[in-house]
Amino acid sequence: MVSRRTFLAGSGAVTAGGFGLLPGLQSTALAAPSSTSGSPARLLPAFARPHHLHYGDVSKLNGADQTLLTTLQGVVNRARPELYFSFDTGTMSTPDAKWLADMRLPTTTYKNPLDLVAKYRHRVRGAIVHDPAVPDSLNVATTLAGLEDAVVANADQAKAHGLRIVKDLRGMFDDDRVKTYRWQLDNLFPRVTHKLLAGLPPTRVVPVENVQWKEIARETRQIRDSSNRGSYDLDVSAELGKEAVYVRFADSFTDDGWGGSVAEVTVKANGTQIAHFLPGTPDEAQYLFDGVNSSIGGEANRFSDGGGYFIYRFEPPAGTTSLVITATMWNQYLVAATDTAPTRIEPFAYFRDYVVATKALVSWLPPGGETGDLLIEHFAKYPTLAPYMGWFANDVSGEWDGVDLASQGGSPVIAADFYMNGTVHAGFTAPISDKVRPVRRISKPKNKVYLTLTFGEGDNIQYCQRHMRDLWDDPKRGEAPANWTISPLLLETGPGLFSHFQRTATANDLLVCGPSGAGYTYPGSWKPDQFTQFLKLTGSVLRRTGINQVYSYSHRENDKWVLLSEEIARGFAKYTPLKGIMQTWDGDLLAVRQGGLPIVGQWGAPGKAAEYKAALDARVAQWDGAAPLFISGGINAWSWTPSDIADLAALLGDPYELILANTFFDLLNRTL
Repeated sequence: MVSRRTFLAGSGAVTAGGFGLLPGLQSTALAAPSSTSGSPARLLPAFARPHHLHYGDVSKLNGADQTLLTTLQGVVNRARPELYFSFDTGTMSTPDAKWLADMRLPTTTYKNPLDLVAKYRHRVRGAIVHDPAVPDSLNVATTLAGLEDAVVANADQAKAHGLRIVKDLRGMFDDDRVKTYRWQLDNLFPRVTHKLLAGLPPTRVVPVENVQWKEIARETRQIRDSSNRGSYDLDVSAELGKEAVYVRFADSFTDDGWGGSVAEVTVKANGTQIAHFLPGTPDEAQYLFDGVNSSIGGEANRFSDGGGYFIYRFEPPAGTTSLVITATMWNQYLVAATDTAPTRIEPFAYFRDYVVATKALVSWLPPGGETGDLLIEHFAKYPTLAPYMGWFANDVSGEWDGVDLASQGGSPVIAADFYMNGTVHAGFTAPISDKVRPVRRISKPKNKVYLTLTFGEGDNIQYCQRHMRDLWDDPKRGEAPANWTISPLLLETGPGLFSHFQRTATANDLLVCGPSGAGYTYPGSWKPDQFTQFLKLTGSVLRRTGINQVYSYSHRENDKWVLLSEEIARGFAKYTPLKGIMQTWDGDLLAVRQGGLPIVGQWGAPGKAAEYKAALDARVAQWDGAAPLFISGGINAWSWTPSDIADLAALLGDPYELILANTFFDLLNRTL
């Protein structure tokens, strides 16, 4: 996985706060994959099917107004989905608009979406007012909004829209995140649903329009081995004149994942040092203006790949005429500077409709230190298999640590923090086939290189909703065989989405399960008895979606992904219909049989088609040609498209044969 995303549970009975009293929602069993009647039980709450949607484009609204509307959407849509918003640009080429069109429901469009507050004001009890000085109070307000049938607003919004203040959180909390969420857990947990818990950032960073960046330094070579590591003087004096100078570090080659890394920064104004720090230390914090799209690496370096970046803010003394930043950096850096604050902080509005509608508890606890300890306490209060929906703080490191904690606690993660209109998509039904795709059987394997290529990220339901839809609409999709990871939990969170991908797949498109089954998880981190429950749930949803291959993680030891154990593989073989497993892998090519199932390690290479092919050739050069060679190739869904797959396929002559995963595993299973 290349992005952000995230989450845990232990023992505990489902108590008051479930869905038995909520109109329009059905209470369903959680812990078992099937009911005693034989019909499948739901993991997540059910919503009524929408009949008519009131639609508005909210893409130009600020985060505060979007939050007001998404929490209103949660209260209204709980009974039956009626509100739907576009968070893109409002044209029919955006994912939100495409899915709306696909539903073919009657709609009423509102030029000013905020008019919907007055239309539906009688459906809410009023507003929960959050404290703008304490960002995490927005999450507490969201939890309370679900419990009190209210919207989340600031004081000015409540006044402007004539909303009665149900609860005012101003002055109630300070900036101690642990204390804030401790209060919420102690006071609100008995009232919330115990079918799921949520994790959402209280704020987001929004780009400011028309900021002029001046390029300062760029690595023009595709360097990935740190061979250009050095101390670089970056003269940003031209940006002096206003209160501060902002310096952005980005990736000069956005498609291969080797962005610039920074290990030390020194700043001199007119030759006098005014700042010095190492990334990841308290000294850095006062200068790090925006680091949300970056990570700390193993060398205590800060880096950002692809379209990500990080920004430092330096405020030189009055009268400064020379400002030089000396940075120890390497790989594919791109440095630019500006004198204008390039971003602003706004409330994070996304997915709050689903949280409010389901009366879920929402927090934002980085999975380390005191906040990690409190996160573990949260998970321990929830039943096994209660999903964590949303994401984790701290980018990739937060993902690994958070999902590992969730796995240890028996909870699958559903990456959903940017899943828009979740209450509508969960209610809209569409046909989903349980028929397994027939295998194109190769009767006798030849001494060839059998290659299967798989787009990652499919466990991430927001990816399925947004970026995967864009990729799917590439006119070259289907020209070459490609596997598409997808979440089988779209059965409940977005059946219309899953149905669309299933119904419009070509003969060269194969849907496979995203990591690592019924939710993003690390199988090796689970308690065995809880993992059995997860496997039974996975088997149920895979059989209902006709999927019999999975991309899986295992767990990490000494910062390396290890092979799925014999016991875990036997569990997959016993409880699921899987014919093969692709697993994350750090070593050389892997193709083994474990627990009766063929398992292959996922191999990958940077760059686009030509570079990927060159890396394949280099690896295949070690092959003696005496037996078939099997390679499961990972494709970065954030930088590749079906057009790139077609370009690669055009380069693959003898000895390669590009095939779908079902054929790949059928052949591998007979060859091992």
